[in-house]
Order: sequence, then C-alpha cells, then structure tokens
Amino acid sequence: MADKLTTGDIAAAEPLFGISYTETERAQICEGIEHQILSAVARRELVFANHEPPALRFDPRLAGFEMPAETGLRFSADDPGPLPETSEDIAYAPLPALAHWIATRQITGRALTEIYLARIEALNPRLYCFATLCPERARAEADRTDKLLAEGTHLGPLHGIPYALKDICDTKDIATAWGAEPYRDRIPTRDAAVAERLSAAGAVLLGKSAVGALALGDVWYGGTTRNPWNLNEGSGGSSAGSASATAAGLCGFAIGTETLGSITNPSQRCGTTGLRPTHGRVSRRGCMALCPSLDKIGPICRGVEDTAMVLAALNGADPGDRGSIEAPFSFDAGAGIAGLRVGYLPEAFGEGATEVDHAALQAVRDLGLAPVEVALPDLPYTALYDLLHAEAAAQFEDLTLSDEDDRLTRQDPAAWPNRFRMARFLSAVDHVQLDRLRYRVMTALDALFSEIDVLIGPFNTGPMLVASNFTGHPCLHLRAGFVQSGTRPRGVLGSQAQMIAPGPRFRVPHGISLWGRLFDEGTILRLGLALEQVFGVAGERPTFAE
Repeated sequence: MADKLTTGDIAAAEPLFGISYTETERAQICEGIEHQILSAVARRELVFANHEPPALRFDPRLAGFEMPAETGLRFSADDPGPLPETSEDIAYAPLPALAHWIATRQITGRALTEIYLARIEALNPRLYCFATLCPERARAEADRTDKLLAEGTHLGPLHGIPYALKDICDTKDIATAWGAEPYRDRIPTRDAAVAERLSAAGAVLLGKSAVGALALGDVWYGGTTRNPWNLNEGSGGSSAGSASATAAGLCGFAIGTETLGSITNPSQRCGTTGLRPTHGRVSRRGCMALCPSLDKIGPICRGVEDTAMVLAALNGADPGDRGSIEAPFSFDAGAGIAGLRVGYLPEAFGEGATEVDHAALQAVRDLGLAPVEVALPDLPYTALYDLLHAEAAAQFEDLTLSDEDDRLTRQDPAAWPNRFRMARFLSAVDHVQLDRLRYRVMTALDALFSEIDVLIGPFNTGPMLVASNFTGHPCLHLRAGFVQSGTRPRGVLGSQAQMIAPGPRFRVPHGISLWGRLFDEGTILRLGLALEQVFGVAGERPTFAE
C-alpha cells in the first residue's frame, strides 16, 4: 500500500471541497481512513458483468401517479397509392406506406430487403453507419414473413419491414461490439428483448447500426458515422448509425437508445424522427448498460406515425429488466389535438433560437392551440451529469482498472476514458445529494405537466435535455425545417453549433422537440403528427453533400 494519508494531505485538499477541519479532526480522519481504503481495495477484487444491475432501481413515478388509461391503437388507414416505380422511392417511404404495400402484396418482404441491402452496399462505405450486416439472416427472416402472409397470417404493421438495430443490443450469433475495441469479438448467445419483440412483430433484421464507443458520440472502431446531409461531419451520438441509416433510406426504421440525448441528438442532426419513450416502458434486457437509472430504448424513423408503430411492438414489461414497468401504450392517428394544453419556456425562443424554432411555435398557434409560457425552478440541472458519470464509470470499471480503456479510439478530455478516471474523484456524499436533487427535479417536472399536456422547444431547450432524461419523461423530436450551417464540431449542440461552425454552408435539417407526461407518448405523438403535416418537410431526402 502507498504511503499513508497525512493531516497535511487533508489540509491541502480542503479548499477543493469548500470545507475546513481542525488539526484534531484531520488526525481522526487519518486514523480511520485506512480501513475505508482497504474496504474499497477489497471490493475492487470483484468483477461485475455489464448485465448485473445495481440493487437500487430508478422509478420515474412519484407518489399519487396514475397511469394513463388504455384506449387502444388506431393507425391511419389512408391509401398511399400504388407501389412507386423506383427502388429509391420505395426505400424512403414511411412505414404506413411500406406496411400497406406488403399487406396488399404489392411488394414482398424479400424484395424490400434486397432494396435496402443494395443501398447499404452502395452507401455504407461513405456513411459508416452499419457496424455489421447479416444478409443471410435478413433474407431468411424476410422469406419467413412472405410465407406467413401467403398462408394468411399477418403479424401487424411491421410485417416484412427491414430495420437496423443499434449495436449495443444483443443478437444471437452476430457480433455486438458496443462500438469499442475491447469488445470487437463479443458474440451473444441470445437476442435482446427488443430483437425478440421485433421478430415476433415480423420485422426483418438487416444488421447492427454503428454506435459511438460505449454509447458516446459518433466515433467507433470503424470510423466516424457521417451525417447524410453533410458528409464532412459526424451524425451525432450515440445512436449515430441508426439515425444516419434511416435518414439515408438504408432501412425502414432503426432502434436507438438514449441516456442523455442519444436518440434526439442524432435525429436533430440527421433530420429523422426520434421517440425517446418513458424510462421503464421498453425492456433493456440484453442491451449494454451504460447508466441503469437513465438508459432508454426507442425508435428512430422517417415519420411520426412510424415511431408509434414501432413503439407498439416494443412496449411491455419484462421481468428480465429490473427497471421495467408495465404500462399501456395508446395511439389514435385520427384523434386530433383539440383542447391540448401546450407550453413553452420563453428563454428557449430568445437569443440563439432559429427562424425554424419560431416557425414551429407559430405552427402550434396555426393549428388552433394557444401555447402558454411556463417556467421551471432555478436549479443546478447540469450538476446531474455527475450521476451519469459515476454510473458509467462503475459499469466499465474493469476497463479503467485494467487500462483496456487505452484501446478506445477517442482519448480526448470529453471521451469516456478520461470521464471514467475523473469519476473516481467524485464524492459519495455528493452523489447521494445529487440523487436528492434528481428527486427535486422530478417534482418540478411533475408540477410543470400538471399545468400542460405538452412542452415544445428546440432540442437544447433550457434544462429540458438534462432534466427530462433524469426524470424519465418521454420526448419526440421531429424535423421542422432546414437551416444553413457549416460543418459542426463534435460536442456542440443545437443552434449554437450552427452559429460557430466555420467554412462552407450546407442545407441541413433542424428539428423541434415535444416533451410529455410520463407514459403519455400518445399525446405528444398526436401533436407531432399534426405539426408534421404543417411543416411539410418530412419527405425531403438527404443530399450526401461534400
């Protein structure tokens, strides 16, 4: 063991913690701290598997919470017209159209799968959005869905639809490498719960979409996943591959995960529609755990109703996930939005807001609603980041202690290796107090959503990105328009990134976020569906500009 802690060491550290001890108190600390250190060293002899959960689990529901009533599912029945003549038009079609053409046998699941596999072969070398492809499995699954349909069995709106699965969700006998060099040879023996549920719904797995190493950013061992609207920049993280592939028409839809922005951030950059469900709604069994109290799984699509179709297949409690919560999912595409109470934070539409942001708020008024100003208490929301860092550092402690983290491509100050090391200097007492801050934020958002049904704002609205992720509230992010932007740097979000990005300007998507009450995704989807019609930009395709 290293030299023992001295009273001088303690005195030197006191300014860092804003505290001052007497010489007697310092001596008492030195007398007892050796046992504390030895206990920590002994505990480090234990190595925990990533899937082993903590004893404590996060539940977003406060006392008195009432689950929304189940009202069923009703998707639109509009006829999308005949099957397009070109494979590109078919590839970019939204799920309701694809589902109709398959159900009416205008195209087979196998033919649709071949369209996407051909597009992946042509475009993935430029986008780096797929880490692994499984064409044999895809063709076999597509043939199975075609056979079932021929026999009179239709599994639902995802029947025969090819999709991409974020590469932190296990797939039996197919590499699931978490985007990180130490796990490149990791081959699961069972599908994750989300893969099982999508298979039961008739969806066809094309492959594993690239993920920033250990679910951070868009840099993985295969390169940097690109934004199809500007190939000079990354696609955002960490569901980077899922958003890029969906935006580029390489799949019918994709599955992403979010701990703190990893569905909504790449959707903002790539112009996709991302739905981050309420924490606990979708099972995480078989998926890499980054922060068990924060991780969520949701769909990334090209349209609002698409996300409802996918969430319907994913929804349901699972005893294999300690954080799983039984909750109904209701959606009615024809219900309308009359009477919805919509709120906004005025500071979100102040300095830095774009014309698209202001137009989105005006669109709510044009729909006959009257958005009202709301407020959140002044709290140190960003301090909650340390909860995330502590959980993530614990989940991957073995990388830090073994120096395997040196193998990760990203080694900058904001990358995981450094964040994991820094987390070891966090105070356990502060950690508990941060958990109490989290509870205070939960009560603040609970009070907010007692006044309104939906909050609208830019992706980086005030504290909402942080606050709503830590409280577990759902968020829908959809394309609202376009802005001119230079190539944006990594780690800078929203309109700020566009303002500081240097060099040539590119026409890139810009989205708006809708936040809702716990387990009330159906309401934000209804408003999203109406806004999508007003915006009229969902069908525009990326330019693959360089």
